[in-house]
Amino acid sequence: MRKQDLGFDYHRYHRLLSEADDEDKRLALIDLLIEEKARDRLAAQRASDRAAMTAHTIARVLKNGRN
Repeated sequence: MRKQDLGFDYHRYHRLLSEADDEDKRLALIDLLIEEKARDRLAAQRASDRAAMTAHTIARVLKNGRN
């Protein structure tokens, strides 16, 4: 049931939902949705941290360049 996709894949989730014809498959789909949302949030946080570190480094270099 797992597939590595980037972003929200409506057609994939629709297909998985239509295939979830028993309790185990429904629970697996719920777990997959939770896991992928957590992965997306982690990726966003890493990107934000990376941008903040870059901005800090640039500010420090510019500050040192003036002295």
